[in-house]
Amino acid sequence: MALGIMETKPVITFLKTLLIVYSFVFWITGAILLAVGVWGKFMLGPYISLIAENTTNAPYVLIGTGTVIIVFGLFGCFATCRGSPWMLKLYAMFLSLVFLAELVAGISGFVFRHEIKGTFLRTYTDAVLNYDAEDEKSLVVDNVQSSLRCCGVYNYTSWLGSVYYPANGFPLSCCSNSSDCSPQDLRNTTINHTKINQQGCYELVTSFLEINMAIIAGVTFGIAFSQLIGMLLACCLSRIITANQYEMV
Repeated sequence: MALGIMETKPVITFLKTLLIVYSFVFWITGAILLAVGVWGKFMLGPYISLIAENTTNAPYVLIGTGTVIIVFGLFGCFATCRGSPWMLKLYAMFLSLVFLAELVAGISGFVFRHEIKGTFLRTYTDAVLNYDAEDEKSLVVDNVQSSLRCCGVYNYTSWLGSVYYPANGFPLSCCSNSSDCSPQDLRNTTINHTKINQQGCYELVTSFLEINMAIIAGVTFGIAFSQLIGMLLACCLSRIITANQYEMV
């Protein structure tokens, strides 16, 4: 019996080392998710507000998930150092829940990516046609057009049917050169189309979103499948420690 206990000690030490390293990596992934959530809130916020017809909490979900993972990553290190079977089982259970949640989120994003493009086309077209330069959606349109140097949905002619165009012409955010583009120029139907960006925003925005959503989906799937390794390590270590305790009794 003593020999068996001695033989399992190196195995326990090895598994503990692996699980501590994994928990540290897990903690880092939590920090990455937190950073992606903050980045998504501030960098993708204008685009997300147009994609979602209702307010979306996606960035806050990532921020919350990242924070919880950071806390449980520290818990995993503590549970491993203590060698407590019940704490290791709790850690493994949490990893399995995170794995399922991230897997569902990643698959949902992949399946509904075409619906996102359709929703953006509908909501962005509506925002352009009802633009007034003051409400929240109008400010988002200005942000998109000035940052991506585009104008209108498919092209600048989208503005011709807007409620804003008859009295004001094109908005200033359409200007290709702000130093040579005045409100008077934009109201002048003879020259206004020569002062603005010719390319529409729809293709640019959807391309931008697909690239960044692919990055986020890749990170999410990578983190999700890494949970399986930690779950297996925690379960194995818990079983070995429990069996070792029984042998000592």
